[in-house]
Amino acid sequence: MRLAEACRYVRSKNAGPFWITVDLFFPDRAAYDRYVDAAALQPERIAALFGIAAEEVKRFPVPELQVLKISYPRQRPQGGALERDMHGGQQYVRLLDLEV
Repeated sequence: MRLAEACRYVRSKNAGPFWITVDLFFPDRAAYDRYVDAAALQPERIAALFGIAAEEVKRFPVPELQVLKISYPRQRPQGGALERDMHGGQQYVRLLDLEV
């Protein structure tokens, strides 16, 4: 199953000028429990997608809300001359086709 199918909603946003946070909203507790620890959502896989070191990827499971938050440093600070996604709102797209 692809992540886009496993989640009710996926979004990304700035977490300050140097970090991006991706929020994965699962439709229910059963889906959350099934996918929250999937290999595709581990720091090594996220790091490979975004070209960063795995030790810089942070995971924040929130079982009460059936959400997994994943944060990682931006490659360039927000608002830089080469910025292509000022608000970080398009960064989640790379995750949608991950097989979970």
